[in-house]
Amino acid sequence: MPAGAGRRGLPPGRRLCWLLCAFTLKLCQAEAPVREEKLSVSTSGLPCWMAEEFVVAEECTPCSTFQAKTTPECGSTGYVEKITCSLSKRNGFKSCRSALMEQHLFWKFEGTVIGVALVFACLVIIRQRQLDRRALEKVRKQIESI
Repeated sequence: MPAGAGRRGLPPGRRLCWLLCAFTLKLCQAEAPVREEKLSVSTSGLPCWMAEEFVVAEECTPCSTFQAKTTPECGSTGYVEKITCSLSKRNGFKSCRSALMEQHLFWKFEGTVIGVALVFACLVIIRQRQLDRRALEKVRKQIESI
């Protein structure tokens, strides 16, 4: 008989484990929707802060509703800082990650980890009870057969 011929897929406990792992992976990917900005080879299309030194004129602040619609830098994180490039003296905006946003993401992650840990702890307890019942039933049958 070939290996696995009598099986019909994963046992229910393993299916649940794989389902939870897939869900957790999907949830973690959705946590940080920051997209990467594409770099071009020529410096003419680059913002000045990528090609030269800059000074932060205004610290990282949340974008206003107007800025969110008009400034492309607001799209990735929702926060921008106003910068002044040293050589060209141009003013511009640069996307940034605020400490408050990082703190919220950290606590979301911690909550997810604790939730997943609780789910798996419950699964371990349930499985241990099943195994204990099986062992007691086995012992009971052995005692009855005497």
